[in-house]
Amino acid sequence: MVKKLRRKFVLTAMLSLFLILVAIIGVINFLNYREVQSGADDALNILAENEGFFPEMKMEFGKKGDGGPPMKPEDMEGVFFGGKAAYNRTIEMPYQTRYFWVKLDGDGSVIRTDVGHIAAVSESEAEEIAKEVYSSGNKARGYYDWHYRYIIKENTDGSVLLIFLDCSNGFYGANRLLLMTLGIACVSLVGMFILVYLFSGKAVAPVVESLEKQKRFITDAGHELKTPLAVVSANVDVIELEAGKSEWTESIRGQIKRMNGLVKNMLTLSRMEEENIHVVFSDVDMSYVIKDTAQSFQPVAESKNLKYNTDITENIHITGDKNAINQLSSLLLDNAMKYASEKGVVNLCLELDSKGKKAILEVSNTCDSIPDGNLDRLFDRFYRADSSRSRNTGGYGIGLSVARAIANSHGGSIEAKRDGDHMIRFIATVPVAKQQTN
Repeated sequence: MVKKLRRKFVLTAMLSLFLILVAIIGVINFLNYREVQSGADDALNILAENEGFFPEMKMEFGKKGDGGPPMKPEDMEGVFFGGKAAYNRTIEMPYQTRYFWVKLDGDGSVIRTDVGHIAAVSESEAEEIAKEVYSSGNKARGYYDWHYRYIIKENTDGSVLLIFLDCSNGFYGANRLLLMTLGIACVSLVGMFILVYLFSGKAVAPVVESLEKQKRFITDAGHELKTPLAVVSANVDVIELEAGKSEWTESIRGQIKRMNGLVKNMLTLSRMEEENIHVVFSDVDMSYVIKDTAQSFQPVAESKNLKYNTDITENIHITGDKNAINQLSSLLLDNAMKYASEKGVVNLCLELDSKGKKAILEVSNTCDSIPDGNLDRLFDRFYRADSSRSRNTGGYGIGLSVARAIANSHGGSIEAKRDGDHMIRFIATVPVAKQQTN
């Protein structure tokens, strides 16, 4: 229980951190890529407005609006980097931007080509790229070959100007940032996992202490109840010897039997959930155990006018506790017999799965109504879907909890499923013995 609790705590913490890192990295890199594209579009807009050329930045943007002397770096607005950085970025843009453009007439023929601001593309290549983009009918903005951002400007004279800006440097930096953030995220996850795992023991310590007290109380209470129950049973024997049997003594014996069953199930549940207990498992012929248990319930089915069907595959062996498997099948059959509808059907089936690696024990029964919602609640301690029915049948709502604990202790699982409106199935799976799978 403690290990499971620590695993869930670590898993929850790591999953939360992972989602936060994914969100942060995603937003940072998305904004970074958008910034690269936004910067390219700004440059393309300037080029498109000036027929493929940058204006004299130092003269046009370096002067004040009133035609006064050129701006100084301290006159430029810079929020984070100061006026000097903004000033340098403005006047250096023509020398840092790598681009080419091609001008076409209305028929798609080349009028003029300029590749003087880029080294990676020849004049013939530029013309081929421009014709391909123009003939494809693409929108006014887009990407060619994923690293050339382009803009298409239609002039009043019918000509078309296609300007291509090389974004390789920006995307290269963006990709490097992506890799670095992913690396930082991986290192953070590993470091966080180590820290969370080391401190998870202290984090779950109060819950563990509470669970330990609860299990200790159940165990102590179960053992303490055995003595008064034994005394009451002995007293009933004396009363019957002196005054004979009566409906009152029979009622007392019935309640003693129920209380003994409850105590037994509580102790079994506590024992199965105890992590430090060392249960000695051995080879168990599960088919033989289930068949023996199934036969013992035949009189119960006949007394309740139930149709009882069994289908047990022979020679299925598991590594486990014979008594626990017997109790598992008894609990499922007892539950089915108690809650089966009048003159209903109870089915028991034991078989191997399709891969032959797990034994599947299925017990199903007809019932008047199936609880709404998640049937997994049926395995909660003291949960009863129909309290009045449980009192009439003598149920305490702990039997299925014990069944789940037994299945889990054998490395298996158990679940409940609906089969129509009036049939419920309980399916327990247990790994078969290794020698049987070989």
